[in-house]
This record gives sequence, structure tokens and C-alpha cells, in this order.
Amino acid sequence: MKKIKLLQQLTNEGVVAVLRGETPEEVVEMAEQAIAGGIKVIEVTMTVPFALQAIEKLAKKYTSSTQDPSKYAIIGVGTVLDPETARVGILSGAKFVVGPALNPDTITLCNRYRVPVMPGVMTIQEIQRALELGVDIVKLFPGNLYSPSTIKAIKGPLPQANVMPTGGVSLDNLADWIKSGAVAVGIGSDLTTEAVKTGNYSLVAQKAAQYIEAYRAAKG
Repeated sequence: MKKIKLLQQLTNEGVVAVLRGETPEEVVEMAEQAIAGGIKVIEVTMTVPFALQAIEKLAKKYTSSTQDPSKYAIIGVGTVLDPETARVGILSGAKFVVGPALNPDTITLCNRYRVPVMPGVMTIQEIQRALELGVDIVKLFPGNLYSPSTIKAIKGPLPQANVMPTGGVSLDNLADWIKSGAVAVGIGSDLTTEAVKTGNYSLVAQKAAQYIEAYRAAKG
């Protein structure tokens, strides 16, 4: 039931902040600003040096329980290439796992521990395989290689597939992705680039608020 509840929360929130940085401290700052701006689902990628430190700190500060809104956020681990990385991410407090590609062993491990896993896919064959392995949400990646109409095409033969585009999603096209059937979207560099360039991380909160506003408008 815990996994089902988390999946419901992920899709209800609808926007996932995919965070990369030079240090764990930088990523924690980005995450805190994104959460303050309204994005409550945070994916810390394993490309960040000492990423587990950031995940652990955020997981201790925030909880996936909605009983305390001031501390509510769902922290996950991304760029997971193998089950070993997934497991250490989970042990560090990650509530969900995201990969850039379809790795059956990673999916098996996450299913064992009842942790939502979202592997990256590019083809109908990969999506079908993910469904057969028990995946609930697939990550269409890199999203900038596709148009929002791709989701409608996918749902022709696979209407049961839950698709989350990541990469290339912007304020300009978010509504198109949602209206085409995306269950959520992953937001990467567009959320943080300006803040990193200027050193003003409050810009992350401002951009996060814009994304949440755009998402809610798209959902009606």
C-alpha cells in the first residue's frame, strides 16, 4: 500500500525536479528552493559527487507523509544504472528510483522492496518490456527528441502505459505534454541554470512556482 500511495502522490504532484550540481550542498540548496516554490518531488541524480549525502540530508528533513505540510516532499534518486546503486539510494532515504535506461535487474530490486521505479525508455518495445517487468511509470527520455504527440501515439497500442517525459520539458510546452496524456513531467536544467549562473538560488523557487502554476492550469 505504501508504494501505491507514493505513486498517487507522484502523479498528483505532477512535476519532478531533476537536480544536478557540483556538490551535495549545492543540490540541497536547489532542492530546498524548489520545494519552497511548490515542487514537492525531488530527484537527486547520482552524477552529483557524494549524491548520497544530499539524499540523506533531504530525506531526514522532509517526509512523504502529508500530515505535516511544512515538511512534505518526496525525495528520490536518479541516474541509477544498476541495482547496487538503487539499493544504496534507497538505504539513504530515497522513496523512488529513476534510471536513464531500462535495466531489468534494477526493476527487480525495486519491486522486491516495493519502491516505485521509473526507467528511461525510447521505444514501444522498451515500454512493453517495462510493463511486463512490473513498472508503473516509464520515463520518456530524452524528452527533447520527441513531441508531446508521441504520448498519444504510444497510447494507441499501449493505453495502459503511464508516461513521464523528462528532458526538453519547458514552461512553453508543459501544457502540451500534460494534455497529450503525460502523468507527470521531469524538469531539469531549465529549473536551475539561471540560478547557478547568477549564484542566486532563490530563482529556483521562482521558476518552480511558475512550473507548478503552469501544471495546475494544464490540469484545469
